[in-house]
Order: sequence, then C-alpha cells, then structure tokens
Amino acid sequence: MSRYLKSSEKNAGKAPDDIVFIGKQKIENSVIRVMDFDSETLEEFEADSPADCSRFINTETVTWISVYGLHDLSVIKEIGRNFGIHTLALEDIANTGQRPKFEEYEDTLYLVLKLLLFDEETEVIRSDQLSIVFGKNFLISFHEKPVDLFHPVRERIRRHKGRIRKSGPDYLAYALLDVIVDNYMIAIEGIGSRIEDLEVTVLENPDQEVLNRITRYKREMNFLRKSIRPARELIVQITKNDSDLIQENTLPFWKDLLGLSTQATEVIDSYREMLSDHLNIYNTSTSNKLNEIMKILTIFAAIFIPLTFIAGIYGTNFEYLPELHFKYSYFVFWGIMLTVAGIMLRFFRRKGWL
Repeated sequence: MSRYLKSSEKNAGKAPDDIVFIGKQKIENSVIRVMDFDSETLEEFEADSPADCSRFINTETVTWISVYGLHDLSVIKEIGRNFGIHTLALEDIANTGQRPKFEEYEDTLYLVLKLLLFDEETEVIRSDQLSIVFGKNFLISFHEKPVDLFHPVRERIRRHKGRIRKSGPDYLAYALLDVIVDNYMIAIEGIGSRIEDLEVTVLENPDQEVLNRITRYKREMNFLRKSIRPARELIVQITKNDSDLIQENTLPFWKDLLGLSTQATEVIDSYREMLSDHLNIYNTSTSNKLNEIMKILTIFAAIFIPLTFIAGIYGTNFEYLPELHFKYSYFVFWGIMLTVAGIMLRFFRRKGWL
C-alpha cells in the first residue's frame, strides 16, 4: 500500500455516516485502556468493551481513553455514539490515509496526525496514524496499534508530576502532541546524522551505493515533510482557535509547541537542500571521473594516430620502399615510432594536459 496515499476504493460513493476502515490491520483484537483522574484521584484499567467507558460521560474528572486497533468499527461507532463524536470525525478516524488536520465540532475538537519513528536498521521512517478527540472532560485517542510513545505522559499522570493532573483535556492533548513533535525531532536527527556523514563519502567515493543512499534519504525526507508540515499547520489552527475547550492558560504551551514544530520543518528543508547538494556533488564527481578517463583515452588515441600512419606506410605491399632491404630497418622503424611518441608526450606535458 502506498505511503503517500491510501486506496480509497472501498470509500467511493459511500455516505458520510457509512464508516469504512481504510488501511492495514496491525493488531488482532482492539484494546481499550482508560485513565480517569483529577488532582486527588486516579483510576486506570483495561476495558472489556466500550460500554465500560460510558460511566465516565459527564464526570468532573478527566478521562483519557486509548483505543488501539481501528479495524473493529463497532468499537469506534459505540465510543463515538456514547461521547457524541461527529460522524465525519469517525469516518476520518477509520481512514488511516488522512492528512494531518484540525476540525472543530459542536462539543468536541478533533485532530489527526502521524506518529513517526526512524528504523535504525532499515533507515526507513515508520508511521502510524493517531486521531484525538477531546471535549469538556474527556480525551479519546485512536491508535493503529499499541505504542510505548506516550508512556512518559502516563507516568507523569501516575506520579502526579507537573500540572497535568490539575489541568483539563486540552492540556493532556498538548502533552501528547509534545511527545509526538519531540519524536519528529528524534526521527529527523536519526536520518539527518546519516545525511551529514554521507558528505565525506560523496566526495571520496561517489559510487552507485552512494547514489542509492541519496535517493533513499530524499524519499524519507519527502515523507517526513509531507507528515510534519501539515502537523505544524494543525498547531497553528489550535493556537488561533477561540473554542471554550481550549483554556487561555494552555495557549502558551501550544505556542511553544508551534515553535518546536516550525524548527522541525526548517531542519527538514535544510536536510533536503543538503541532499540536493550531495546529488550535485555526486554528478559533478562522476562527470570529472569520466572526463579524466576520456582525457587519457584521447591522449593515447592522439599518440597512436601518427604511429598508425607510419606503420600503415611501411606496412604496404609495394616492392620498392626506402630502406626496405636495409639491415637495420626494423630498429630504425621502432626508433622513429618511440621518438614520435616521446615528442608528443613531452608536448602534452608542457601544455599541462598530463
């Protein structure tokens, strides 16, 4: 399946309320994890069904529900029905080919973006889609598969660190996006260090393997750019949004996150330009090597042209040729040939062609 565009064949012609899963099933059964907390209490468990989450509707505490596995549409529909998630948002949740975006509905805010991890062995960016819906007292995150990416956030909630237990779902959403953007930087740094190390190899040994690596890194950087640039636009929309679901005291954190996402996009552009420079250096080095080879071949050809002429004259079948019966004609012939070659080599050297 394409990394840039998921097949929408199953979704063609469907009504907006007809939710269709588009993507690759990554786990066998859906998993639902619940964390319900405030400044004093914390409850954490794994729900057997979406019905187990319904008791957290309209509570005074903050409820974070994590749904792993998007293929089970019955789970998504039931949670959406219980918590008043708009049908269009549910449709986007089930489609793993969504472009990062932010949408505002009557009682909820919806955002979708990509989780990006750099595979050190294959040097490929792995991605999963994350959808987040939050309202007045809840936040629901929809994942393609279980990930440990948000373990630090869960630990902060368990250990009552920072302001997360004293804040609302908007701050929890910020905390999740902060982790995501931090991992964007880690992924960029992972592939970026290889791009920087490639510069020496391009200069010293510009072979086919180097060209393959440049092409691969350009492909991964383009994928990063496609995922991170709209994520930055998403954060811009949140900072400019006047919804009551985003508290005034949370906006400075979102604006700080905007600065980090802007830095990520700028670094990506820098590495993309660096790869273009590497490619130009590779092409220049390859052309220079080819020119050196052609110069040597041309010099050899230039030397052998007069020698071939001399050999052609004395290789004819005429009966009467000067010095034909001379005892030392063979050695004189070689002497003339070597003298001509030596004069031409000296001439080329004085011209700086050798």
